[in-house]
Amino acid sequence: MSGQTLHWYFDFVSPFAYLQSCRLERRIDRRHTLVCHPVLLAAILEHWGQLGPAEIEPKRELTYRHVVWRAARDGFPLRMPPVHPFNPLPLLRLSIAAGGDFRAVRRIFDWVWCEGRLPDGAAGVEALASELNVTDWSQRVADAEIKDALRRETAAAIAAGVFGVPTVIVAGRLFWGDDLTEMLFEFCDAPDMFDRPSYASLAELPHGVRRRPTRSQ
Repeated sequence: MSGQTLHWYFDFVSPFAYLQSCRLERRIDRRHTLVCHPVLLAAILEHWGQLGPAEIEPKRELTYRHVVWRAARDGFPLRMPPVHPFNPLPLLRLSIAAGGDFRAVRRIFDWVWCEGRLPDGAAGVEALASELNVTDWSQRVADAEIKDALRRETAAAIAAGVFGVPTVIVAGRLFWGDDLTEMLFEFCDAPDMFDRPSYASLAELPHGVRRRPTRSQ
């Protein structure tokens, strides 16, 4: 798909976003322009009334087993951080301070998911920030401009229909989840694929039942 832009929405708390970052690193070439959008997954889930997979107790360990299995199957290094979920805000802000380029984003993902690090120690994040040429990190992490930039990215993602991470939007089509990466690149090679009758009628499929999401107390 020559000349198209892939908008990639991610949060460092998501192991599946890490796996997709590895896959994108292998697949992105000069035909594609990748724009990185750091977003706060917790705010997106709150907006849509959802829980994350690690917040549903029976789903938690299954999710982690799936991550370990996928990483081993596909040859991606993986070292789980000592706790999960964790607060990703410092790392999301760091990615913005570092300019938001894919190289910096990949390094932060590796810091968490290959080195098993957490953004709960100032010295560790300071060293990572220095590696990414972000100076005065202790001041930058609290910078109102950086905080506002993250809020804008998250709000724009919600407005675009993003309901989870990782998500890629290309040519107005949304692809959610690492397991849709191959579908994404098939669309890039054949952008008319969803015009086929088997896909075209899906938007008109009527609802049989509608259920309001609730949170258990």
